[in-house]
Amino acid sequence: MTPVSRETEERLALLVAELERWQAAKNLVSSATLADVWTRHIADSLQLFSLAPGSRRWLDLGSGGGFPGLVIGICLAEAGEGQIDLVESNSRKCAFLRHAARVTGARVRVHPSRIEDAIGNFTGKVDVVTARALAPLPQLLGWCEELLRTGTLGLFPKGQHLDAELTDSARYWKIQATTVSSVTDDAARILVVRSAERRADS
Repeated sequence: MTPVSRETEERLALLVAELERWQAAKNLVSSATLADVWTRHIADSLQLFSLAPGSRRWLDLGSGGGFPGLVIGICLAEAGEGQIDLVESNSRKCAFLRHAARVTGARVRVHPSRIEDAIGNFTGKVDVVTARALAPLPQLLGWCEELLRTGTLGLFPKGQHLDAELTDSARYWKIQATTVSSVTDDAARILVVRSAERRADS
């Protein structure tokens, strides 16, 4: 689905091995998705990286078990430049993110923090912000308002309820965005947000 170099494939295999080793104790991802980890998590994350070629400063909100953050960090390692900042409030998950980054050589920096407390530090400093399976679109736009205002691109994977989320968001936001079909799920799309301006009457 998303071809990569042999070196990147080896790094991704290390990530999968560590995820499976830590999963029982830390519950990093839904156990039901582990059998399809290469599709549900790896390929699903890789497709985001391909949507912003040349971007070197990334931010991932609510990084959880490391998808897409660690995968993008591995891609940046192959590029030999760039960094992705991972914001995650759960200390156990942060421990895994740091460990997996060391093992795979992913170019990441982990921030053990709530999104509300950390996001202001990245205004004007990142090219792309991602958030996967984190929150409804109105909440994401609220968190990312200043990032989007200063030129950051938003890449938000969404499921079958995206149209309803867009309708709900339109009550509060003027959004410039497009959608891209997911390569891993026929019912899913990626929302590519170029700007979002809060409506004056909201």
